[in-house]
Amino acid sequence: MGDEKKKITRYALRISLFAFLFFMSGCGYGIHPQSALLATKVSIGLIDNKTAEPKLQDKLNRALTEEFMKQGVRVGPSAEYTLAAVISRFDMVSMSEKEGVTVDYRVTVNVDFRLLDRSGKVIETRSVTSPFIVSVTEEANLGSLLASKEVAERKTMRDIAMQIVGELLFR
Repeated sequence: MGDEKKKITRYALRISLFAFLFFMSGCGYGIHPQSALLATKVSIGLIDNKTAEPKLQDKLNRALTEEFMKQGVRVGPSAEYTLAAVISRFDMVSMSEKEGVTVDYRVTVNVDFRLLDRSGKVIETRSVTSPFIVSVTEEANLGSLLASKEVAERKTMRDIAMQIVGELLFR
């Protein structure tokens, strides 16, 4: 009876693994080996903020660095590729409030990215030009509109970074 139990357990494990892989392949997720990445080290170049919103370039730089690192790509100055960007539009419109503080924003952005090789030649260009709906759910201290606006800006930059890093790394 012990051998029969082991066979059933192995069979159930194989079925579970197959179901998991099938599920993951159908929902947009995938398992990529590191060899499938565009590069293992990237440099973040100039991020030009042409909007009236201050410090967006810093927030995007931080978001890109964090997202590359999450994907297993080191960020440093001596990389084979450099990612540069121009933020040409950034509009935030309040959609809903809670106790006088905005908790949902509609953010419209236009960011043009350029992937450059070591010589400065443009390898690829991509744009992010879509509205984002950002909810500020951190109830800890939503004491002012400026605090929630700052959180919404950071979340938007993280969403942009996830999108562009995914598109560039896993093409």
